[in-house]
Amino acid sequence: MYRDLLRKTAWVTAVVLSLAYVSCSRQSDESKQPVPEQKNTDAANSAIGTTGSAAGTSVGPVAPAAASAAAGSDTAIERDAAAIKALEDMSTYLRGLKAIQVHVVTSRDEVLVDGQNVTFSGTVDMLAERPNHLRVEMTTDKQHRMFFDDGKTFTVWARRANYYATIPAPPTLRELSDMLTDRYNLELPVADLFHWGEGESTAAIVGASDLGAAQVDGTTCEHYAFRQEGADWQIWIQQGGHPLPRKLVITTTTDPARPRYTSVITWNLAPSYNDAAFTFDPPKDARKILLAEARSGHPK
Repeated sequence: MYRDLLRKTAWVTAVVLSLAYVSCSRQSDESKQPVPEQKNTDAANSAIGTTGSAAGTSVGPVAPAAASAAAGSDTAIERDAAAIKALEDMSTYLRGLKAIQVHVVTSRDEVLVDGQNVTFSGTVDMLAERPNHLRVEMTTDKQHRMFFDDGKTFTVWARRANYYATIPAPPTLRELSDMLTDRYNLELPVADLFHWGEGESTAAIVGASDLGAAQVDGTTCEHYAFRQEGADWQIWIQQGGHPLPRKLVITTTTDPARPRYTSVITWNLAPSYNDAAFTFDPPKDARKILLAEARSGHPK
């Protein structure tokens, strides 16, 4: 179940935040009405060095979806063209960012054998420079990992166990994310950011709606809900000239337990770093091991 969740998360990202999983009850008729223009009156967030200026977002015309709703329901799904455009605009903006630094607070459900959901929390600190430089530190309730890509070699280091493995790195971070998922059953933390930036098709999205303005850590965002086969998901996109994804919630709809993944993202668009930040210098007592490939080539 857990590996399946990872695979779906990778797919979601592969279509500009496609196959996601987020909870959510169905919108009421009242909440589907156009949202009045709203202004951002919040002060700039100095901790991240990036905030959006006031910019209201109103709901555009809603078109019928090409697909039907969940099994057993005759309710039509609506696909708001303005919500789809907001996703595409975010992707275009992310493609233009040369270097980014993010701090992400995550929460992920796992489903036990008896069907009970249990939740594990974590944090991710990432520094990335396109097309192929990366440094990530991931700390969760279960593990502590670091990932490095210096443009030629990718390294994963299990810090607590003090083991590390290296493989040749592909030309781009997007290709690295895909390769790790497909060949090694390894999920690159916050891989969504590399997929969103590729501007992939949103054709798989069958339901889209604008839920209005909302606050994420003091920053005014527009809250959107999307539906796809196997998943419901929501994203909070910063209003104004910096349409950054600030929060993501994904719920698997094919599992009766409906496991959920949540991430809240803090951004720095002007990080300070040098090339050494992306190079792994193993401790003297660290042990090098092989990174085993998945038998089937795909997570199960």
